[in-house]
Amino acid sequence: MKAAKAKTPRKPAIKKGSQTNLKDPVGVYCRVRPLSFPDQEYCIEVINNTTVQLHTPEGYRFNRNGDYKETQYSFKQVFGTHTTQKELFDVVANPLVDDLIHGKNGLLFTYGVTGSGKTHTMTGSPGDGGLLPRCLNMIFNSIGSFQAKRYVFKSNDRNSMDIQCEVDALLERQKRETMPIPKTPSSKRQVDPEFADMINVQEFCKAEEVDEDSVYGIFVSYIEIYNNYIYDLLEEVQFDPIKPKWNGCSTPMRNADSVLPQSKMLREDKNHNMYVAGCTEVEVKSTEEAFEVFWRGQKKRRIANTHLNRESSRSHSVFNIKLVQAPLDADGDNVLQEKEQITISQLSLVDLAGSERTNRTKAEGNRLREAGNINQSLMTLRTCMEVLRENQMYGTNKMVPYRDSKLTHLFKNYFDGEGKVRMIVCVNPKAEDYEESLQVMRFAEVTQEVEVARPVDKVICGLTPGRRYRNVARGGPVGDEPLVTEVILQSFPPLPPCELLDINDEQTLPKLIEALEKRHHLRQVMIEELNKQCVNFKALLKEFDSAVSNKENYIHGKLNEKEKLISGQKSEIERLEKKNKTLEYKIEILEKTTTIYEEDKRNLQQELETQNQKLQRQFSDNRRLEARLQGMVTETTVKWQKECVSERRVAATQLEMQNKLWVKDEKLKQLKAIVTEPKPEKPERPSRERDRERVIQRSASPSPLPNTPIPVRHRRSRSAGSRWVDHKPASNVQTETVMQPHVPHAITVSVANEKALAKCEKYMLTHQELASDGEIQTKVIKGDVYKTRGGGQAVQFTDVETLKQESPTGSRKRRSSTVAPAQPDGTESEWTDVETRCSVAVEMRAGSQLGPGYQHHAQPKRKKP
Repeated sequence: MKAAKAKTPRKPAIKKGSQTNLKDPVGVYCRVRPLSFPDQEYCIEVINNTTVQLHTPEGYRFNRNGDYKETQYSFKQVFGTHTTQKELFDVVANPLVDDLIHGKNGLLFTYGVTGSGKTHTMTGSPGDGGLLPRCLNMIFNSIGSFQAKRYVFKSNDRNSMDIQCEVDALLERQKRETMPIPKTPSSKRQVDPEFADMINVQEFCKAEEVDEDSVYGIFVSYIEIYNNYIYDLLEEVQFDPIKPKWNGCSTPMRNADSVLPQSKMLREDKNHNMYVAGCTEVEVKSTEEAFEVFWRGQKKRRIANTHLNRESSRSHSVFNIKLVQAPLDADGDNVLQEKEQITISQLSLVDLAGSERTNRTKAEGNRLREAGNINQSLMTLRTCMEVLRENQMYGTNKMVPYRDSKLTHLFKNYFDGEGKVRMIVCVNPKAEDYEESLQVMRFAEVTQEVEVARPVDKVICGLTPGRRYRNVARGGPVGDEPLVTEVILQSFPPLPPCELLDINDEQTLPKLIEALEKRHHLRQVMIEELNKQCVNFKALLKEFDSAVSNKENYIHGKLNEKEKLISGQKSEIERLEKKNKTLEYKIEILEKTTTIYEEDKRNLQQELETQNQKLQRQFSDNRRLEARLQGMVTETTVKWQKECVSERRVAATQLEMQNKLWVKDEKLKQLKAIVTEPKPEKPERPSRERDRERVIQRSASPSPLPNTPIPVRHRRSRSAGSRWVDHKPASNVQTETVMQPHVPHAITVSVANEKALAKCEKYMLTHQELASDGEIQTKVIKGDVYKTRGGGQAVQFTDVETLKQESPTGSRKRRSSTVAPAQPDGTESEWTDVETRCSVAVEMRAGSQLGPGYQHHAQPKRKKP
């Protein structure tokens, strides 16, 4: 998982050579050294070229109740016991050296327990050089012919380089050569046979695409970190009998003239890079010189004999290779005298002291203190890796404790993005180192999850490439090659001795004259040859000049075409840039509009969901109300159907009784006729119309006087307080009864309508029918007016009042106050037909959109047989 880079106590400024968006993990490699004895028990096994397996040895399984656990660890690459130094160098160190030559920094360190082969991997052995001599060999193979003369580059105390001209560099070289003890090794001295086999690398290795228009200088330094103090291993300290010698730490004293050196301090330069102040930097010109400087410092490094290793390193050693690069001037003759154009890159080769447990090394006194400091510095390194990984994986911002140890403080810039970091984990597969190897594997697992920023190429200058070889074609100097005049002088015959010891010597002068004549003759021949070559060269120059002029004209034409094309492309680019800006502005507006629309869409969706939920609840309520109203309608319909059936039955019964009454009346008439009249007459069936037209004189009530008004009493309704609709059909007959239904302020209508019902709360229907005694019977049917859901009105009948007329004698029921004449067609009169006149009812339809409806329910008039 990739995350942001961790912050240090002081945040470094972003430099030109780093990319913050591209990161590479720390490259962690594993190298397994062979066992000392073939029959020795091992705990580490190589599974493939990227995985090793660590299993518990027999002894540990016995002590831990037989717990057998196998753990596999993955690396970028695993090198087995048969891996050569060349194979390891090609994979691990070769890319770092290539980056060094191209202006990038690198850090390579070996890590492991005591006796795991760290120093062997870094330094090598006689006949099999390690990573350090192979790195030096590749560097000088790549830049050997492009090196600047000695002291052209001069280091200062601010972790930077000064540049000198050729004259100042020459004076500096002469000054150093007159010193009694030269500080800088000479390339003409014979190689020390002690390390000659280590630097004798058979394989030729060289970097690709080296900048040939630059000059290079190599500076090396060698320090050690001992008990968390930094010491310069190349510092020459003169013997002082007053000061104690370097044997206070019980370490082997390599040089009798050396005394205890002073520790160095860490400083920060203007680019926030850490460096050792006052550290000796030696300029070297070959692999032999560089390794001689390393070997001189290696003799001063602190080592000791422990229970686990006969020559155990008691300190962390750091060998720095600093490559300085500066471009040539426009003519390709001298170095460009601009300090800003100098590029400095550095490769640090670190040999860490081995982690160890004191109960195994049997350390005491100084050895115990050294082991504690070694373990403490390695623990700080591990803590820094864990904090970096945590910050990158989980996005935290914890402070990385670089300053807790000189080792981590010195190399904090590499983990902040100043170059590539590679680590070689050296392990000893023997079973006795199981617990130490387990801790080493866990540390390696944490380290390879840390990512550092990837550096980019640095542009040196904008001068035209190929300047060096153009100067060579002009006959300029190249490196340290001798001049042409020196070669010519060496080709002349040597002069004989010119000293005259005897006045009679006749051989010296003739020999001198002969030699001078030969030289003169050779000079004449060379002059003639030179003249011929000058003539030929002038001809060639003329041809070359004409060819160059032609090429210049051709190139000038091409350049004009290219300039036109470039101008057109620039205008097109400008147009496209403007269009791009316009489109970007439109895209920004559209994005803002889209954001607003999306917000509105979300709000509308939420509102729609709320409305849907509300509608669902209302729909559920409506369904429940509809079901309840449907039940009420069904119940009311059944009730009214039952009531209608009962009314029909009553009407049929009344008609049947009237027919029976008519039959009885006819029988009585016939009997009366028989009694009163002797002559028989043919009986005739009287009609109801005739009976109604027949005037029957009442004996009980005398007729009123003609001019005397008859008082009419109005019967007041019990619900006179409300507004009424008085429905009196047009077929009703005006009776002369004293009691009449009367409601004040009532709306009288002959046909029920919506307008009248909408203005009133009560409804009254005046219905007339023929009673059993033949008299008119008036019924007043009352009801309440309700508003329906559809906007109409419905009437619910609540009461029925009946007005009847009876004869005061009580002998028989009156049929009518007057008797109408019979109709010629033998039908009954319509005004006495109760069905035609009074069988009109109002039926209100609940929920009708047309308002209150009405229907006329009337039975057809039956003809008498």
